[in-house]
Amino acid sequence: MYRLPAPPRGAVAVPRGAGGPALIAVAHGSRDPRSAATMAAVVADVAAARPDIPVRLAFLDLSTPSVDEVVDDLATQGHTDVIVVPLLLGNAFHARVDLPALLAEAGRRHPRLQLTQAAVLGPDPLLIAAVADRVALSCHLRPLLPTLVTPLVPAFPGALAATTNPLSDAPVGIAVAAVGSRDAAANRRTAVVSRRLAAVTGCPTEMCFATVEPSVDLAVDQLRARGAERIVVAPWFLAPGLLTDRLVAAAPEVVHADVIGAHSALVDVIWARYDTSVATELVLSA
Repeated sequence: MYRLPAPPRGAVAVPRGAGGPALIAVAHGSRDPRSAATMAAVVADVAAARPDIPVRLAFLDLSTPSVDEVVDDLATQGHTDVIVVPLLLGNAFHARVDLPALLAEAGRRHPRLQLTQAAVLGPDPLLIAAVADRVALSCHLRPLLPTLVTPLVPAFPGALAATTNPLSDAPVGIAVAAVGSRDAAANRRTAVVSRRLAAVTGCPTEMCFATVEPSVDLAVDQLRARGAERIVVAPWFLAPGLLTDRLVAAAPEVVHADVIGAHSALVDVIWARYDTSVATELVLSA
């Protein structure tokens, strides 16, 4: 049995220590081995955070194990309830079409297995804060995440802007770089990341994409026109790969922050999506 994605409702308090449905964290997949290795490290941290819950990693494409393989294995082990958390930053085709189709077919193969797809990660406040952390570390500044509270309100506004490059007095500008889509509306939705990062850091930001316009070099030019002298590219990516390499090659003269990767904020967001889905199941079965 497959259930549609649970609506995002933020973190929900679910009792810990008493076990619960298994969790499958589904990543995109890539031909670049760094991507799978990064997602394996993320999911290892997820599993370590709540060792009473079975946690597995699966991929939609290009990497193994596949979603089918992991679902079949859990069903063989006797699991009857599984929460599937898409490790996707946007609610695009993979989240809306590909993954639901895979889970629906798996539900037909295993009619006693309940599969519930959670909401995507999206521009969660914690992930925005994680990107701010990566930018701060790329500038050799202290991490900002402990100073941030939810919703996006820094404990001291303009933390990055006020703390400029320690080697000069140059103000920092941030080019937020995402994958990009042929769907202009999807790109506009992604651009919220840039606006929210500006609210957290107090720095001027510009949105750019690895596959469509505006490009990273255009974003760098726009930031310089706005007075930024030190530019940081902040990748809105979970893992490194060919596209993040493309961004570095396109703008080699600026600083490139690390991807989100195995950041504690990502672990917290994954468990929040899981908990919301479990709470939704409880409501539906009540």
